[in-house]
Amino acid sequence: MGLRFTVLSSGSTGNATVVSTDSANVLVDVGLSGKKIEELMKEREIYGKDLDAILVTHEHSDHIKGLGAFARRHKLPIYANEKTWGAMLRTIGEIPDEQRKILPSDSVMEIADLRIESYAISHDAIEPVGYCFLSDGAKLSLATDLGYVSDKVMSQLQNSDVMVLESNHDVNMLRMGRYPWNIKRRILGDTGHLSNEAAGDALCSLLTGSLRRVYLAHLSQEHNLMELAKLTVNTVLEDNGCFFQKDEFVLCDTYYDRPTMWDVIK
Repeated sequence: MGLRFTVLSSGSTGNATVVSTDSANVLVDVGLSGKKIEELMKEREIYGKDLDAILVTHEHSDHIKGLGAFARRHKLPIYANEKTWGAMLRTIGEIPDEQRKILPSDSVMEIADLRIESYAISHDAIEPVGYCFLSDGAKLSLATDLGYVSDKVMSQLQNSDVMVLESNHDVNMLRMGRYPWNIKRRILGDTGHLSNEAAGDALCSLLTGSLRRVYLAHLSQEHNLMELAKLTVNTVLEDNGCFFQKDEFVLCDTYYDRPTMWDVIK
């Protein structure tokens, strides 16, 4: 079937994604309880025993809440950079040495027929990363928890066939919302989260060549709506002269409470 994935959950309440090939299955982040992750995986007919590894983007609780319990239960290796390991150890509990694996930022590893590229991003964590996955000529990129899309990140995301891209908030909803100003400033800053407009701006440069689907992800339940995010991104694209047919490019939904369908990247 080639490279495929399902976003199990996406948002401030918890994040997790499964990426698979014919020979490898990896879980990216475990931001919900181990029990909930099991339930969501079961909906897509994949189980802990099927996984080869867990990859961690950063140490915030919405990405590692169930990591320790889930990894211990299934005896899975956990890959993260050294600083992230240092930041999350007290949160996830004791992990056997044989399950602790270091994957430096901006490095590459392979699990069977799956190539995994780690790349550094801007976020208010100790050393956050995104991941790109390549197999059989197809490329999937995961890019969330971004304060902004740097030239280096933009270069990393080029030539993706499918992308999971942060579209966290509507700027006006956030500014008018109930959060205190220091939190709003954090979200809006260069180490915060991408707005709908910023996601659209990034796609203006990325919507070339092979890119066919973008899953808008990590939406705020307080300060965004999926239809608003899609409308805003589409408007930014059109305002910048990016027009496309529905059979050429599609914006797709993610959910905080249920997994997306398997997407097979051909």
